[in-house]
Amino acid sequence: MSDALDLLVFAAHPDDAEIGMGGTIAKHTKAGAKVGIVDLTYAEMSSNGNVETRQREATEASKILGLAVRDNLGLPDRRLSVTAQHTDLMVAAIRKYRPRFVFAPYMIDRHPDHVTCSRMAEEATFNAKLRKYMPDIPSWTVEQLYFYFINDTQAPQLLIDVSDAHEVKMDALKAYRSQFMPSGSEADWVDTPLTGAYLDNIEARDRLLAQQRKWKYAEGFIAKGPVAIESF
Repeated sequence: MSDALDLLVFAAHPDDAEIGMGGTIAKHTKAGAKVGIVDLTYAEMSSNGNVETRQREATEASKILGLAVRDNLGLPDRRLSVTAQHTDLMVAAIRKYRPRFVFAPYMIDRHPDHVTCSRMAEEATFNAKLRKYMPDIPSWTVEQLYFYFINDTQAPQLLIDVSDAHEVKMDALKAYRSQFMPSGSEADWVDTPLTGAYLDNIEARDRLLAQQRKWKYAEGFIAKGPVAIESF
């Protein structure tokens, strides 16, 4: 199937996936893997920027990362819910793109939308494999669901060496100028946790994670359920 992806990343807002696993995405696309991001909302409640600007920025970031696809479910920002009305759209996305692996934000995070997105992804990946659930779309079983960190980092189960891809990650994040580097009069933008040294903090976090393996940069993940391997 031409739409099939190796990695499908769910994000509550455009820029979440880039923050949490932009290096991992860039590393995989460079190696020839097909990676897609499905944003749940247009981040219309963001303090800075607007929907049109954010979409232009997401398009630019997608090109930098080499994504095969970027989609948006158009769900309401700050009103995400773990209901069939919302999660069924994620089920449909999983069945459309048939990924080997699905990623979503980790369930511990200061932003409630990230937490809800995490729970929604659990529901969706489970329901996507049930052939009698939404039977008009062929079922699909994901090999593994992984969670990435956005604002709050926990002890990871898995580390990915993104040293060679980290510059691409930061370039993708810099595409979101309205969020991280707003300009103009005070009437045009307000200070938020993102407008300070947020990008510096992301780089510092990725360096700190990498220290455990003596790499330069790393991104951390937590798996849903046991990770299966052939051998050590």
